[in-house]
Amino acid sequence: MQIELIQLGILASLVVGLATGIGAIPVLFFKTVSHKITDSALGFAGGVMIAASVFSLLVPAIEVGGVFIAVIGFVFGSAFVYVLDRHVPHTHIIKGAEGPVSTLSTVSLMVLAVIIHNFPEGLAVGVGFGSGDLALATTIAIAIALQNIPEGMAIAFPLISVGLRKGKASLYALLSGLAEPIGGIIGVLTVTFMSQVLPLALAFAAGAMVYVVSDEVIPESHRRGHELEATFGFLIGFIVMMILDTIFL
Repeated sequence: MQIELIQLGILASLVVGLATGIGAIPVLFFKTVSHKITDSALGFAGGVMIAASVFSLLVPAIEVGGVFIAVIGFVFGSAFVYVLDRHVPHTHIIKGAEGPVSTLSTVSLMVLAVIIHNFPEGLAVGVGFGSGDLALATTIAIAIALQNIPEGMAIAFPLISVGLRKGKASLYALLSGLAEPIGGIIGVLTVTFMSQVLPLALAFAAGAMVYVVSDEVIPESHRRGHELEATFGFLIGFIVMMILDTIFL
């Protein structure tokens, strides 16, 4: 059974990562997409991620390990992404360059930013499957895949704006999603062979994802003045995730 769970976790995190490439498909047919659409889509992604963090990660973490363990895991997960943000050179669309000075191209730094944010999502999928609860794992995987689609669009169009061709922009968006299988492998192996860390791992993944939403997704969705559209997208994403949580759990 352990081998099957590991295989499922790795496969699911790979499929979820490929959803980023699906989001980049519009780049092949359009030069631009309305900012209202992209901001609404990012808001939707943020709503899905927050709801998934609460219902599929934090609540189970508290139920299994208690609130104290959940708080510790949540804090460490948030701190993990914070440290990556500060020490790995990358470029955000909204905030510009972060981390140490680097000679990498703007395109490479933008892709690195997405990779940093995709890793904890893959970790969440892996932890879900490592828990042995397939209903929980399926819910997390669907949630992450849903939010990866607008994320792929959000990375592909800016890559074109800095001079990349459509095909390469789509490919880079797809490749950025491959950080998720790495996180998935780490998550599923850790929880499968050290089941006692499950509540800590669930809360860790939640903390990492909430940090990403607060630090990057929401600010990016608001920066062009479409706060209302982004907020409605966020609410719809949250509701969709609540419904999914009810269906699968």
